Amino acid sequence: MSSREKILARVRSALADIPSAETPDDVQVPRDYQRSRSGPDLVELLVDRLVDYRAVVHLDPSVADLARVRGRLMVPSGVPAEWLTGVDVVRDDPPLTPTELDGLDGVITGCAVAIAETGTIVLDAGEDQGRRALTLVPDYHLCVVRRDQIVRTVPEALERLVPARPLTWISGPSATSDIELDRVEGVHGPRTLEVAIL
Repeated sequence: MSSREKILARVRSALADIPSAETPDDVQVPRDYQRSRSGPDLVELLVDRLVDYRAVVHLDPSVADLARVRGRLMVPSGVPAEWLTGVDVVRDDPPLTPTELDGLDGVITGCAVAIAETGTIVLDAGEDQGRRALTLVPDYHLCVVRRDQIVRTVPEALERLVPARPLTWISGPSATSDIELDRVEGVHGPRTLEVAIL
């Protein structure tokens, strides 16, 4: 008997007294998560969490003013024109290579939803967000969040998302730590996350 067969035999033995389902539809999974709760103001809570994650946050700024000082920025097709006044923009049509994306100064996007309790912004490749590479390769990401896109909890956010879409969950700038807990930013995403809440 191989190691694999031994492990599977142990799993089967451990699960022997549990009835098996014929199809996944036969399995009833409780979905009674707490959908919402009261607490601090949603915007204040989101700002607090984002700042804690080292994001730079602006309330009701001129998006164009923030973007103009950053240089050449990638802009998905659905980004509103008023965000781009005087901004040096590059479009992803035809799609840019990772090397071309890396040569840009950053990207401006919208978002699908923002979760106040976790300080998480979710992108779903919508018209104002573009494909995932646009927000993972450039070193700077300016993400615009409308107040009506902010929810308090993860279950509330999940209700607004389409699970078949490619989802990118962002909680601050890209960061990782080595075994000695030395923080390194920008390893697998933008080193700088700037958030404009409108």
